[in-house]
Amino acid sequence: MIKSTKVNASILIIGNEILSGRTQDTNTSAIALWLNTIGVLVEEVRVIPDIESTIIKTVNELRVKSDYVFTTGGIGPTHDDITAASISKAFKLNYEIHKQAFKMLEDYYKPGEFNEGRQKMVWMPRNAKLIINPTSGAPGFNVENVFCLPGVPSILKSMLGGLKDKIIGGEPILSHTISLRTVESEIAKSLTEVQNKNKDIEIGSYPFFQAGKLGVSIVIRSEFKHKIDTCSSQILEFVNKKKIEVVER
Repeated sequence: MIKSTKVNASILIIGNEILSGRTQDTNTSAIALWLNTIGVLVEEVRVIPDIESTIIKTVNELRVKSDYVFTTGGIGPTHDDITAASISKAFKLNYEIHKQAFKMLEDYYKPGEFNEGRQKMVWMPRNAKLIINPTSGAPGFNVENVFCLPGVPSILKSMLGGLKDKIIGGEPILSHTISLRTVESEIAKSLTEVQNKNKDIEIGSYPFFQAGKLGVSIVIRSEFKHKIDTCSSQILEFVNKKKIEVVER
């Protein structure tokens, strides 16, 4: 992949349910699309199990190589929600009750509902900064450049907007898609020539199957619209010469 911005991120999906195939991961797409709008490029995604040593090792690897790390999953009230405790150990911080989070959830729940299980969600690394949860009350948190979010997609999406002031990005990463009624082998050489002329642009080709016919979507990504426009024109030039049909998707 061609790196189109100086600000990068990694996403760490934590959960046995993802690895087993029982739950489908949609959080990667939600986080990556949101980060693109604020000029942060996702360079790596990993999916790991709910194993403390694996979480600690992976977080410590990613937080050194990435400007930002986003974790999802493992911050709920059950026994297998071990992300917060693992992050504490990764940073060598005490794992303790976050007083502000405790007060927030105490106020959020009706009397008697803030039980022992739910109180587990206020245990965090010492001095962690809270990420407000407008959907279900229980906050996420961040320590330095590691941001820990819940695994439930609807809740995660509702929390992303609150992170904007905490993330320093670059120019928004723009994209343009050209969908063609063709196969990759027919355009491979021409597309390579366009890529070689535009080395600072990311060009990807992705086959699709629609209405019983094969096609290829060419996705052009850059921080700069004029570069996307130039690249698009070069692609459409060889598409027209080859008399390939451009289709709507």
